[in-house]
Amino acid sequence: MDDFLWRALLGGLGVALLAGPLGSFIVWRRMAYFGDTLAHSSLLGIGLGVLLGINQSVAVIAVCLLLAVLLVVLEHRQRLATDTLLGIFAHTSLSLGIVALAFLETVRVDLVGYLFGDILAVTTHDLYWIWGGGLLILAVLSRLWRPLLAITVHEELARVEGVPVFAVRLGFMTLIAVVVAIAMKVVGILLITSLLIIPAAAARRFARTPEIMAGLASLLGCLSVALGLWASLRWDTPAGPSVVVAAAALFLLGASIPVRMPG
Repeated sequence: MDDFLWRALLGGLGVALLAGPLGSFIVWRRMAYFGDTLAHSSLLGIGLGVLLGINQSVAVIAVCLLLAVLLVVLEHRQRLATDTLLGIFAHTSLSLGIVALAFLETVRVDLVGYLFGDILAVTTHDLYWIWGGGLLILAVLSRLWRPLLAITVHEELARVEGVPVFAVRLGFMTLIAVVVAIAMKVVGILLITSLLIIPAAAARRFARTPEIMAGLASLLGCLSVALGLWASLRWDTPAGPSVVVAAAALFLLGASIPVRMPG
């Protein structure tokens, strides 16, 4: 294969390995809308990055982190329901991003590329971001794994047992924010949440433990990347959306397979 295909495959596999365990927690905690909100806010990070002349990945991470902190703080105060806050943040940040890009009259921005990704344009520098940042994310997640499971099963009981719920939730949302920034180049802003949720949802029917589900979700994500790239080259379809379609096809295939429950 050509070098750009290897880079695309390695980049996609790196994102899929990250999306598996994080996506499992998103499915367990019913936080799909939160992933969408962070994905939408990344467009604001892109606009601010171009306007301020800073690295766009750094700008996206900064905006997503700020949004995650605001959400955790506002949730803690319990003034508004979480879905209401997410709706406000998602549409406001997306609109602010489009407005910021409108000021860039002398700079051409590939908005379609940011929205839907361009995995075939992944560079060696992008691979350093994906795999370097990915190893760091997995290391942090391994430390948060047990506390996250505890607050996912029963948050109040975890708080009574001494789990720092606020810090753990903030740490988890921070990890999702970084993954959104890393995955943006591969599948795009509008499709990031799909790669986080669909493989995890497909794995849920076949896993009996959280660890098995996380591993199986990563495996299905990697398979989706490989199938999506193959379909893109075979039929000349957009690569990022093809990856998501492949993930959806695997989900439907898994849903059609009868699973015998223990006992």
